[in-house]
Amino acid sequence: MNIGIIGAGEMGSFLAARFIQQGHAVSIANSRGPASLKQLAGEIGAEAASMEEVIKNKKVIIISIPEKNVPALPKKLFEQLPKDVVVIETGNYYPTLRDGVLPELVRSGIDSLWVQEQLGCPVVKVFNSILATSLRDLSRPKGEKGRVAITVSGDNIKAKEVVFQMVDQLGFDAFDLGTIAQSWKQQPGSPIYCRDINLDELKKRSDALGTDWSAMRDVILTKRKADEALMATDYPAYLRGLRKKFFIS
Repeated sequence: MNIGIIGAGEMGSFLAARFIQQGHAVSIANSRGPASLKQLAGEIGAEAASMEEVIKNKKVIIISIPEKNVPALPKKLFEQLPKDVVVIETGNYYPTLRDGVLPELVRSGIDSLWVQEQLGCPVVKVFNSILATSLRDLSRPKGEKGRVAITVSGDNIKAKEVVFQMVDQLGFDAFDLGTIAQSWKQQPGSPIYCRDINLDELKKRSDALGTDWSAMRDVILTKRKADEALMATDYPAYLRGLRKKFFIS
């Protein structure tokens, strides 16, 4: 399968390397141009590409950049994509830690719904709610007890089926949260975000959250704000906190 990745940070680079190991052809691009990716591409076996090149003749395109950089993507980049191309979005909105205030996103409060509107094409939300280190260290064969589950949200059923297969290839169980409007469940501040839990536990937490974003919005955004503050001052403590049980009042 031909995969294009926009973003060469920790997650983008890891996914590129791992999918290449599985036999996929991967092109990778960033805002600085192909020359800046020459060393990385050589090390992992990817093709360094421009923004325009990275989306050509691809089955899957992965966008793995900070939310604040999404509006800076070329406006017409996705207009000519065939409808069967799967567009994956891995980002998370951190307004005080990294991204600043994005007014339109603040109004909706749903990260990937905003990204989808910015790009002008449907997206599948995945790989945002697991750390790259967990992807590296916790991969397990299908059916093994305790296999970690990864959340997937999106409106296109066929696109999600492709993503389910990709998640399984990486050594994880895929859990369908529903439409992109339900992707708030896997955002920072939720009891699902980066918890490294199995399929049964993930389903329990998803069910406990319900489906009404307006009812849970204040709880999750308050938790995200607290997490951002802790990440800025004591990141190891933040990571330890992810392993603790999250109670929903």
